[in-house]
Amino acid sequence: MTFHATVLTLYPEMFPGHLGYSLSGKAMERGDWSLEAVQIRDFAKDKHRTVDDTPAGGGAGMVLKPDILAQAIDSLAQDSRPRLLMSPRGKPLTQERVRELAAGEGVVIVCGRFEGVDQRVIDGRQLEEVSIGDYILSGGEPAALTVLDAVVRILPGVMGNALSGTHESFETGLLEHPHYTRPQEFEGVAIPSVLTSGNHAAIDKWRHEQALALTKARRPDLLEKDAQPVTK
Repeated sequence: MTFHATVLTLYPEMFPGHLGYSLSGKAMERGDWSLEAVQIRDFAKDKHRTVDDTPAGGGAGMVLKPDILAQAIDSLAQDSRPRLLMSPRGKPLTQERVRELAAGEGVVIVCGRFEGVDQRVIDGRQLEEVSIGDYILSGGEPAALTVLDAVVRILPGVMGNALSGTHESFETGLLEHPHYTRPQEFEGVAIPSVLTSGNHAAIDKWRHEQALALTKARRPDLLEKDAQPVTK
């Protein structure tokens, strides 16, 4: 099954961007996944192709008009793909959600611009608001590319080593352990001896201890989340 992504945007020329290169680009060439960028402005009817208007109640910025965006969404095939709206107020993207998306047939992503999107189209078209971090971008396009990058790389056959996608930060609830490779010594620092011992049990233990220590130091919230009691 080919994973099909549709992106609704005012800047379709930004796609596929970096996804047209390396493993994701090769996977696209093979037909493992496909990407369609739809110009929202094409659904504006006036001669200026207006897509935004001032916010009701006053305030700074402009708001993406609901009638234009709704028509753009309605022009797509009415399938079961989830519809995401990239938004700083959305639910934070997690690796768990990425895996859920990768297991499906594809995704529709709406790239916001201006001050935001009219709430009526968010509600009326069941848009799932998703955030990639606690910061503000100029538009949803970089965020959409980030979501697709995370999803496409774990599609079957995209990565050469199937284990690459399971031994990473967030996959086990911990940050990833440190990595080393040849030369054996670099700038006076040697590869930890346990990694060259050939003792796989000791290597696994060392990697887990390192991952746990890094997580405690940098992302203790991940450990606190796992420690939350289960309620029914």
